[in-house]
Amino acid sequence: MVNSQLFPDYIFESSWEVCNKVGGIYTVLSTRAKTLQDALKDRIIFIGPDCWREKESPYFREDVKLFKDWKKQATKEGINVKIGRWAIPGEPIAILVDFLPYFSKKNDIYGQLWELYQVDSLHAYGDYDEASMFSYAAALVVESFYHFYLDDTKKVIYHGNEWMTGLGLLYVNHFLPQIATIFTTHATSIGRSIAGNNKPLYDYLFAYNGDQMAGELNVQSKHSIEKQTAKYVDCFTTVSEITAKECLELLDKPVDVVLPNGFENNFVPKGATFTRKRKEARKRLLDVANALMGTDLGDDTLIVSTSGRYEFRNKGIDVFIEAMNRLLRDKDLNKNVVAFIEVPGWVGEPRKDLMERLASGKKYDTPLEVCEITHWLNNMSHDNVLEMLKYFDMHNYKDDRVKLIFLPCYLTGDDGIINMSYYDLVLGNDLCIYPSYYEPWGYTPLESIAFKVPCITTDLSGFGLWANSIKGDYSEIEDGAKVIHRTDYNYSEVADNIKDTVAKYSNMSADEVKKARQNADKLSKKALWSQFISYYYEAYHIALSKAEERKQK
Repeated sequence: MVNSQLFPDYIFESSWEVCNKVGGIYTVLSTRAKTLQDALKDRIIFIGPDCWREKESPYFREDVKLFKDWKKQATKEGINVKIGRWAIPGEPIAILVDFLPYFSKKNDIYGQLWELYQVDSLHAYGDYDEASMFSYAAALVVESFYHFYLDDTKKVIYHGNEWMTGLGLLYVNHFLPQIATIFTTHATSIGRSIAGNNKPLYDYLFAYNGDQMAGELNVQSKHSIEKQTAKYVDCFTTVSEITAKECLELLDKPVDVVLPNGFENNFVPKGATFTRKRKEARKRLLDVANALMGTDLGDDTLIVSTSGRYEFRNKGIDVFIEAMNRLLRDKDLNKNVVAFIEVPGWVGEPRKDLMERLASGKKYDTPLEVCEITHWLNNMSHDNVLEMLKYFDMHNYKDDRVKLIFLPCYLTGDDGIINMSYYDLVLGNDLCIYPSYYEPWGYTPLESIAFKVPCITTDLSGFGLWANSIKGDYSEIEDGAKVIHRTDYNYSEVADNIKDTVAKYSNMSADEVKKARQNADKLSKKALWSQFISYYYEAYHIALSKAEERKQK
C-alpha cells in the first residue's frame, strides 16, 4: 500500500451471501475476510440477511456481548439484528438483519428511490423485493451504527456487492454523504440475461442498448437499480476485464477499478493428508460409478468433472456433454473416462437402489435403470442434462469408453450418495472442465488448480483471461490450465478442443502429469488474496478521496 493512499478506519460490507452460502460471492467474501480482518482488526463488519430466523445458522456464531449498547439502541429504532462472528478464517464480525418488517413500507421506499435516483421498481418481480428490503435494512444498520459510535473524523466505507445491495448504497449515498460508497457488480443482470436467453453477447456488445434489452428480457427493475447505483457511487468496480467491457456497454458507466477474485488456500490439505484425501475421493467417485453402472472401473480411470450453477449454456454444460459424446469415438483416447456433472438441479431424493448397492459393498455386473444419474429429480422428463444425454443416446453402455454421470445435488457432505463435501471431492479429479460462455470471473477453475487438478476453461471467463495474462499467451494444459478461445459462434470447435485435450491428457506420461499438476498449484498461488488485495486498497482510496472532497465543501 502506497503511503499517500487513504485507508479506511471502518468498512461495512454487505451482500445477500454474507453468512448465506448460495453462490460464488460467498467464496469471494469469505476467503477475502481474513486479509481484511488482519488489516482492520474487527473494524471490518459484514452485513447479511437474517434468513435463518429461529434456526441456528451453520455459518454464524452469535455473541451477545458484541456492541451490546448499540444493539439496545437499534432495537429501539425498530432495527432487529443478530450480532456475532462469521464462522470462517479470520472470524470477522457479522451483523444479520431482519428485513421482513420493511415490506409494509415497500411502496414508500420505492417512491423515494424514484424521486431521488429515478430507479424504476414498477416492473419488480421474483427476488427483487426481498433483496431490496434487505438492502434497505442493511443501510439502516450502517446509519444507526455510524451515529452511535462514529463521526466524520473517521474514514468509513460502505461496500455493496451485486444489484441486491444497490438500494442501500443509494440510501447511504444520499443520507450519509460522509461515508464513501463502493459498488461491485460480479455480473450484470442484463448481460447474464442476454447470454442465458441464447442471444449472442460478445459480437454485438457494442450495439446492444442496455435499457432496451432490459425491457425485451423483462429485467427492467434489476437493470435500473444496477445502472443507477453504478452511476452514483464513489467507486464502481467489477471482477474482470471482460465484465468491465460489459458494464461500459450495458450500464453506460466505465468501472473505476477491476477487483479480481483471489482466494485463501488454507482449505487445501497438505502432504500426506492431501494424498490420503485424494485416494478417498477417487475411491468414492469410482465406487458410486461402479455401483450405478454395474462396471468395474479401476483407479487408472480418468476422472473428469464440471460443476457450478445450473446455467446450462452460460456455464458450458451443453458443450461439456457434446465434448464427452465426441470423445466416445476418439481413437486417441488411451483410458476409460468417467465424467461427472456436479451441478445442483431440482433434486428430489437420493436413489434407494443405489444406496443399497453402495451399503452392500458388493460388486455388480448389471447397471441400474437410468444409470446416468445418482439422485431422482422432481421432474425427470424436463431436465436439460438428461434430455441432451437422451438425444445423443448416451446411456453408459458397457462398452463405452466414456461414461457420464449427473450428480444433481449440492455437495455438502450429506446428500445420501457421495456424502463428501465439494472441497473433499474435487481433489479426486484428474481434470476439471469449465467451458463457460458467460463467466465474469470463475472460482471453479481457480479452486480446481488450487487442489493441483489441471483444468480446461475459456477466454470468455475472467479467470481464463487472467491465466493467459500470466503466461503472456494462450495457457495450455501443461501450464496447469488450458484456455480455449470461445466466441458467440464456435461451439463446435470448443467441443473438439475439449475432446482433444482430454485425449491428449490420457496419453501423457506420469512425469508429464506430475508437472502439469505442479504448474496448476504454482498458478493458483499467483491468485492468493495477498496478491490481489492491493486492487481493493486502490478502490478504497478512490472512494475515500471523493468522500473527503464532499466533507470539505
